Amino acid sequence: MSSTTALGTLSLRPLDPLADTELLHSWVTHPKAAYWMMQDAELQDVEREYMAIAANEHHHAYLGFHDGEPAFLMEKYDPRYIELVGLYEPEPGDVGMHFLVAPTDTPVHGFTRAVITAVMESLFADPRTRRVVVEPDVSNTAVHALNETVGFVPVREIEKPEKRALLSFCTRERFFNRHSLAARGVSI
Repeated sequence: MSSTTALGTLSLRPLDPLADTELLHSWVTHPKAAYWMMQDAELQDVEREYMAIAANEHHHAYLGFHDGEPAFLMEKYDPRYIELVGLYEPEPGDVGMHFLVAPTDTPVHGFTRAVITAVMESLFADPRTRRVVVEPDVSNTAVHALNETVGFVPVREIEKPEKRALLSFCTRERFFNRHSLAARGVSI
């Protein structure tokens, strides 16, 4: 996947758990990544986590690039088998998603929105994906607002082993309607 935005080119490649571990460790243990819940992780913990994801047929991790430089992480998963098993009734075409923008001392206005838009485009590029499912921490109000801008609708709070989460969905139609309006400059 590659998309060109006003902020530059965003692209994804499958994560290499061995080659990318040091970079990921610096991201997931950074104070700005508190909601990733790996603040105290050692290098080998991060490697172990992403080796397990690489070995799981229902969970995939991707390293995202901005103009060729590593800039974000995206995970997609099948909620029928991991993360949300027993917490909601999955529908055919549901895909779960997590994303993390790399911490930076020089933030670019609109970058995180461009990243989540590119992530959603990559998920919906698969014609089997009908709906994207997310479960951010209920206290992460910044990501709730961001999710809403691309079309997510909160459904209810759920109790996961590691957090209280806000289960939210974004259908293909809702995303592309929002994305189309935003591209035309219509405020959403």
